[in-house]
Amino acid sequence: MVVFGLTVIRHGETRYNKEKILQGQGIDEPLSETGFRQASAVGLYLSNVKFTHIFTSDLLRAKQTTTLILRNNQFCKEAAVKYDARLRERKYGVAEGRPLSDLKAMAKAAGEQCPSFTPSGGETLDEVKARVKDFFEYLCCCVAQEACPEKKVTTKTEGSGTEMANGSSTTSLTNHHSGLEFHSDRAAEVLDANILVVSHGAYMRNWIGYFISDLACTLPATLTKTELSSVSPNTGISQFSIKLEMREKITPEICCVCLNRDDHLGDMIAENMEL
Repeated sequence: MVVFGLTVIRHGETRYNKEKILQGQGIDEPLSETGFRQASAVGLYLSNVKFTHIFTSDLLRAKQTTTLILRNNQFCKEAAVKYDARLRERKYGVAEGRPLSDLKAMAKAAGEQCPSFTPSGGETLDEVKARVKDFFEYLCCCVAQEACPEKKVTTKTEGSGTEMANGSSTTSLTNHHSGLEFHSDRAAEVLDANILVVSHGAYMRNWIGYFISDLACTLPATLTKTELSSVSPNTGISQFSIKLEMREKITPEICCVCLNRDDHLGDMIAENMEL
């Protein structure tokens, strides 16, 4: 069996986020002053977490957020970062660069509802889900093959064409915590890998949906339906513990530890409430 941790973080705020303008993939806006502060804050919050693999969307707002997270980390300052286009935000086509209210008006005119509505030139939710699925299966493949290099066979995840390694763990990477803890029955587990991913709001919501609907992800008992359907705040943290049983067909066992956590933004949230 292979066990790995997965921490997924939304990028920091941009000017377009603040003004509720859609960025998608076509608007490559940098972080705002607040966004840089948020990214530094989440970096400090995770400063004691040892990440073994780091992936980010190749869009500027995600890359800048990743840089600040690593700059504040005790273990990962010089870590290699892999930029992956599969982690980009949902493409909104003709709606990119326009207010969110315009997208809602387009959806209403088409007799549809957001977020299921797809503007001209944009990605459907199914297309985003395909990117999510492809990337997650790639992660599982990488972790399994690195943990079990001596036993490579063509086992596959359920319903996928991703080849996996078969065998027991051969490496141990202790998880270092900073505010984030695994569920009590998993707290003592040694991780074969601890992965950081920096991505985008709509993409992350789709990813959570995939985990729940397709992979039966276990959720915290206190999580409400509203929290589950909400888009992550900028630099919100979601963390998962994932087990891969090395059998003929592999369905990952996923436990959500926290969803869209924003404890690190306490001071900034208070400041915004005062304005």
